[in-house]
Amino acid sequence: MSLQLNPAQRAAVLTIDAPLLVLAGAGSGKTRVITQKIAYLIETCQMPAGTIVAVTFTNKAAREMKERVHKLMDKSKTKGLRVSTFHTLGLDIIRRELKALGYKPGFSIYDEADTINLVKELMRRQYGDPGNQADATRWQISRWKNAFTTPEDAVRQAGNDLEQTAAKIYLDYNRCLKTYNAVDFDDLIMLPVVLFRDRDDILQKWRGRIRYLLVDEYQDTNATQYALVKQLVGDRQGLTVVGDDDQSIYSWRGAQPENLALLKQDFVNLRVIKLEQNYRSTGTILKAANHLISNNPHVFEKRLWSELGNGDPISIIRAADEEQEGEQVISELIHHQFQKQSRFDDYAVLYRGNHQSRIFERLLREHNIPYYLSGGTSFFAYTEIKDIMAYLRMLANPDDNNAFLRIANTPRRGIGPGTLERLSTFANSQDSSLFTACWNDLLGQAFSPRATENLRDFVRWFSRLETTLDQKDPVAVVERLIRDINYEQWLMDTCKEAGIAERKMANVMDLVNWLRNLHRKEPEANLADLVNKLTLLDTLDRDEDNDRNNQVHLMTLHACKGLEFPHVFLVGMEENLLPHRSSIEEDNIEEERRLAYVGITRAQRSLTISLCKKRRRFGEVIDCEPSRFLEELPQDSLKWQGQGVEMPKEEQQERGRAHLANLRDMLGG
Repeated sequence: MSLQLNPAQRAAVLTIDAPLLVLAGAGSGKTRVITQKIAYLIETCQMPAGTIVAVTFTNKAAREMKERVHKLMDKSKTKGLRVSTFHTLGLDIIRRELKALGYKPGFSIYDEADTINLVKELMRRQYGDPGNQADATRWQISRWKNAFTTPEDAVRQAGNDLEQTAAKIYLDYNRCLKTYNAVDFDDLIMLPVVLFRDRDDILQKWRGRIRYLLVDEYQDTNATQYALVKQLVGDRQGLTVVGDDDQSIYSWRGAQPENLALLKQDFVNLRVIKLEQNYRSTGTILKAANHLISNNPHVFEKRLWSELGNGDPISIIRAADEEQEGEQVISELIHHQFQKQSRFDDYAVLYRGNHQSRIFERLLREHNIPYYLSGGTSFFAYTEIKDIMAYLRMLANPDDNNAFLRIANTPRRGIGPGTLERLSTFANSQDSSLFTACWNDLLGQAFSPRATENLRDFVRWFSRLETTLDQKDPVAVVERLIRDINYEQWLMDTCKEAGIAERKMANVMDLVNWLRNLHRKEPEANLADLVNKLTLLDTLDRDEDNDRNNQVHLMTLHACKGLEFPHVFLVGMEENLLPHRSSIEEDNIEEERRLAYVGITRAQRSLTISLCKKRRRFGEVIDCEPSRFLEELPQDSLKWQGQGVEMPKEEQQERGRAHLANLRDMLGG
């Protein structure tokens, strides 16, 4: 194996006789280290590929890692190698240990909408739905699961009334999930950890399967993920984790950068190797990043450096208000693109909050500049896709209550909201799912003959369709389902225009084709496997489709992590925006500083930062103060422009030419 690596990277690849922490700065080639290490373990150390597991946080990162490994070595040697997300690994453990966990085949994975609906139903049932506590309660349950706090622990530890209520709901929530043969996203990690804690025989079996574990983006792990890593590794040395505490920006969803420090306690012979050479950015950009992040405390000190030269100074645009900020940023972008003859997809506009994108979207449209807004509507959020996915989920797991509620009257079958509400009450009294309740002998006593017949007709039809899954290709069953319910006619009847109905039906067929392609790749997979794979794709990939054709990228600082762009505009560098007001109030400036650091280190060749003197907030114009982070940047690396700064005449003329050229393009020459 050829190791085209710098000394630190090479040392990280070759270290296998002790647990290893690779402290990898932004742009330092961490993916190369992980993939080269996998190849080294297989080819040089003769470790079977099937005993090596690499985990990361997104499907895109896992795909990229797997593709790089396949480029390094013959595909036949990587048979059995697992490169996946944490959650996909957890899903595989659950599927293989269903019996021990007390679940039936075909379990459902509840997404965010499903979980909030279940919490709302429990709160309505028990507390009359007091105020808007359901969202807060759902987030608290998620935090408990990410912190490896069981419902019983939560009940014992609950302090105030809100926590006590949430802990009781947590108990009922988990009980309902079990009744509905469902798990939520957090359970994909927590259930394996609880299982391994309680069943040492199963834990030892999995330790036998996994001889070497590699973990990417380790600073983003939560307490439950860290517990899973410790369980799988045990007393062996087979562990490499790659992380950067300066890029930990997800504490709001349970990430704990302190897990990097805990490694030193839990693995006493831990080795630490720092990757400090940056292959992405100019020296000026790295100097700014180093200055900024040095204001945070560090367990492990590091300093990024580059051989790419100093590059241009960092431009600071000072605008009167957000309207002028947008105009100046887009003007700068047009001028730069004309001057350098760059592509539009070389540029990214990064901001702290989604609301900041609107002005940039409008101005880009006005200048006929193509753009891609990250975090837009997910394919799986379309009504027609949610309808068909609900049918598929229920085909795989008839006890899925949320799916039942969505499809029972779509298309209409005479099962209205009143009937469904009474059915929920009846099913709860029988401690069963809605589907099972429809077969109950007592159903006729609770409903009118017509309502009883409508419910029974629905579950009879569904059961007949379900039985065909054993005899047919699952995709063929899905196609039959769409014909049976005459979904295309339903769309024609309910859409205002035929064109809208046709687009929606085209989306449905795209979903069917997606299923067909998945099944072609995994012919042994049943419908439940395919549906769970699609659910995970949706949850993990919503903001990942960044391979857009020649479009300016608009995205939040949270969404830009892991990406890089030749030219970056970091906008809204003001107090109460970056750092955000809520973080100032919570005294969480360190994470905001890391967020700014992530934004700065996305830039390869040029970085422009903007701020406003005034900004409209909630209908009121307020004065803005420059962000404290601007003072923490090296002042000799900054070039100020905008209000109070005279622009050279030559530059004014060049910008004018750039705008004229853009105008000609808009008018077709």
